[in-house]
Amino acid sequence: MTRRPTATSIRKRVAVATAVAVVAAGTFAAGAGVAGADSGSKGEKSAKPVTKAQVLGLFDNWNAALRTGDPRKVADLYAKDAVLLPTVSNDVRTDRAEIVDYFEHFLRNKPSGKKIESVVNVLDRDTVIDTGVYEFTLTDPGSGEKSNVKARYTYAYEKQPNGTWLIVNHHSSKMPEG
Repeated sequence: MTRRPTATSIRKRVAVATAVAVVAAGTFAAGAGVAGADSGSKGEKSAKPVTKAQVLGLFDNWNAALRTGDPRKVADLYAKDAVLLPTVSNDVRTDRAEIVDYFEHFLRNKPSGKKIESVVNVLDRDTVIDTGVYEFTLTDPGSGEKSNVKARYTYAYEKQPNGTWLIVNHHSSKMPEG
């Protein structure tokens, strides 16, 4: 069964996609901006805006899910219709099964990530973008040899009606200059 998007969700997704494209083009200045309007918010009207620290904590949750070694726990952090453009795969992942498949392979390397640089943009009370650079320590499953991979990332999150934040778009690409 295909879920039909509402006009509000379409506008939000267009706004998120546009913002992600702008971030990817490198045109956002470093820092955090907070949108003042709360029209169309899925959360409570009296809810306080999300803080930069709360947004940065979403990565910590994701990284902790990686450490469990369970690809389903990682996939639980993605919205049902999320898009994943992963670091070590040429395939665009657009549903849960594809996202689980990617993490089944990626988790074999026992990844442990840390952020090096982050820029948080709060678009409204329910939509945020976290972009920057992170580094993963990977362990070769055959040899046990460790390696580090630096990558650029963008996470777009949407707050769900139950108050949880889910990834709706995640792009990660290895740094072009080693």
